[in-house]
Amino acid sequence: MHKLTRRNFLLAGLAAGGALLIGWGAQPPRQRLHPSRPLALADDEVALNGWVALAPDGTVSVVVPRSEMGQGVHTALPMLVAEELDIGLDAVRVIAPPIDKIYANVTVLRENLPFHPDDGGHTAQGAQWLMAKIGRELGIMFTGGSSSVRDAWLPMREAGAVARAMLVKAAAQEWGARVEDCRTGDGFVIHADGRSAGYGALAGLAAQAGAGLTARDVRLKEPKHFRLIGKPLPRLDSRAKSDGSARFGIDARPAGMVYAALTMAPTIGATLAAFDADAVRRMPGVLAVVDVSSALEGRTGAGAGVAVVASTWWQARQAAQALPVTWQPGEGAALSSAAVLAGLARALDEERGYVYHETGAQEVKGAVRTLRAEYRAPFLAHAALEPVNCTAQVAHGKVRLWASTQVPSIAVDCAARVAGVAREDVAIEVMLLGGGFGRRLEVDMVAQAVAVARALDGQPVQLIWTREQDTMHDVYRPAALARFSAQLDEGGAILAWDNKSASGSIGHQYVERSLGLPGVGPDKTTAEGEYDHQYAIPNQRVAHVIVDSQVPIGYWRSVGHSHNAFFKESFLDEVAHAGGQDPVALRRTLLAGQPRALAVLDAAVAAAGQAPEGRAHGVALHRSFGSTVAQVAEVAVEDGEIRVHRVVCAIDCGLVVNPNIVAQQVESGVVFGLSAALAGEITIEAGKIQQSNFGDYPLPRMGQVPHVETIVMASSAHPEGVGEPAVPPVAPAVAAAVFKLTGKRLRALPLTLA
Repeated sequence: MHKLTRRNFLLAGLAAGGALLIGWGAQPPRQRLHPSRPLALADDEVALNGWVALAPDGTVSVVVPRSEMGQGVHTALPMLVAEELDIGLDAVRVIAPPIDKIYANVTVLRENLPFHPDDGGHTAQGAQWLMAKIGRELGIMFTGGSSSVRDAWLPMREAGAVARAMLVKAAAQEWGARVEDCRTGDGFVIHADGRSAGYGALAGLAAQAGAGLTARDVRLKEPKHFRLIGKPLPRLDSRAKSDGSARFGIDARPAGMVYAALTMAPTIGATLAAFDADAVRRMPGVLAVVDVSSALEGRTGAGAGVAVVASTWWQARQAAQALPVTWQPGEGAALSSAAVLAGLARALDEERGYVYHETGAQEVKGAVRTLRAEYRAPFLAHAALEPVNCTAQVAHGKVRLWASTQVPSIAVDCAARVAGVAREDVAIEVMLLGGGFGRRLEVDMVAQAVAVARALDGQPVQLIWTREQDTMHDVYRPAALARFSAQLDEGGAILAWDNKSASGSIGHQYVERSLGLPGVGPDKTTAEGEYDHQYAIPNQRVAHVIVDSQVPIGYWRSVGHSHNAFFKESFLDEVAHAGGQDPVALRRTLLAGQPRALAVLDAAVAAAGQAPEGRAHGVALHRSFGSTVAQVAEVAVEDGEIRVHRVVCAIDCGLVVNPNIVAQQVESGVVFGLSAALAGEITIEAGKIQQSNFGDYPLPRMGQVPHVETIVMASSAHPEGVGEPAVPPVAPAVAAAVFKLTGKRLRALPLTLA
């Protein structure tokens, strides 16, 4: 059982209506500059705040509190500090954060509130402000939701600006000069008369000078003075990832480490009845056999399992395969994909659902035609290339973790619970992630590894799942079903739009298994991308029905947007065709009041030009994580198969920190989205996942990847999300092109002409 901590108390209070939080909510927000404990630094380094430390040689250590999983945060976030500190990026050394609340991801919690983007009222503003305070108080260190730059934009720039002000003040005091006569540049404080001092030489004095700083002494740069932000700087992690020195979770090698492999329940919800450890104890290298089932809580991907520990992983794997195990099937043994979809259909037939957005009248005049359609999407696995793994050591009442995780604070809480120690007795080294996509927001592998380590009397152990286990024991993107109806006038204009969908709730399951709280209320992720679209339609109603099942579900790159964009954009294309309108022209009409979105659409369409003979262009536009993306997919049908040759993608993500990273993330998102659009599907029969490896859950090969052209729109607005927004428009753009080529409406994912 989870303890009733301050974190759980706050969340429970919010779930109960927030009455207990009113007085606390009136308090000013906590600062995000200084940690509760000093940074762990080298002897010659001096910390200026919780984000910035200086060495005598002028090297600047920057704390980066987000996990690097290929999305470039170990470059983009240091750029924020380096910009304000007036140093080059080559002077920066990235260091890991301690577990501390100042590094909490405030943005991701605030933006999970189910308000419409056009709702700027006091209720929405107040709720978002309160949720940001709660996020700061909870201290959840979370990498996801395309929120890393959005959340760090102010605190990390402020940390750099404060450090700069401390250095200037220290130099002025040393010289007996006025602060106003000093400036900074390239790691030096420079006086108007030409005197200068390097940051490293001033570090000790600066730490002392910081005590007297006031808000008036600190000024953030104006964008017109940026020297780094907006520039296509090389990534800091490129060299290490090229020469093999980069260390991912699976590369952890603490002294004396042994390995653990698993045998896992064959069906969803099955429990462990018995196993014969003696049958494998004498196999080569075998050291221990450990039941890890009780370490897990809630509907995890892992489920019940037994770990075999050996000197090498292959020895452990061979013994795990040979271990005699008896399983007790649970209710999940009757599960099937068809039954889940049938349950979604019944819910849409029988329930009104939670209405996320409603405007205008339900009965409209002047309608001459009503168009209806139903769409569906399957369960999906994450399929990150680095296998699920975690390394743990439990010794002398202390726990050490080496983990590829998106949620280090939750991983620490989990380890403390399983090992029976205090949170402060758990140390974690967050390794590079060989892909996350939301799978490493989960800590089932951490619980398993700590349970094994606890049985080994101080010896570190690395737990590794097989690819088959990863595929068959995932927390899947939910299957979903959506129904639309639209009423059109004589000219084909949309008079009314009704959209009701059904799926499981990721939020409900995640809160239960990760925070030990019941999942209650609406879950924005179920209907995101449907209720918050940018099109001006006078009469709308968008609702969702949560339909729970025993299938473990979790956050998958772009979450609800990943399928809701396909539903919404595909139906809009159908509406355009039914009304005799060009799909792009209809979108332009509906975006007349959204100039930024309209500019994105126009940029993508203009860059795409005309489709070559034998190919067709499909267009989709979608807003997610604060960014608007328009895509034009150039598609052909070759030997009865859908082939995507080119994708033009325009994105407005606000002010761009590093355009190279934006382009990389767009390309990654297109390929990820295309994988799901053309081949991604997890099916269940008799409680068992039918797919197991890349042979039956394929990813695009190099020869199947289209040419991706990225257009980054210029903007001075607040930075928005980049890691996920390019995923959702891929499937509807491809489906629209297929309709032009074949006349077939593909309303189910994955897209197939069979």
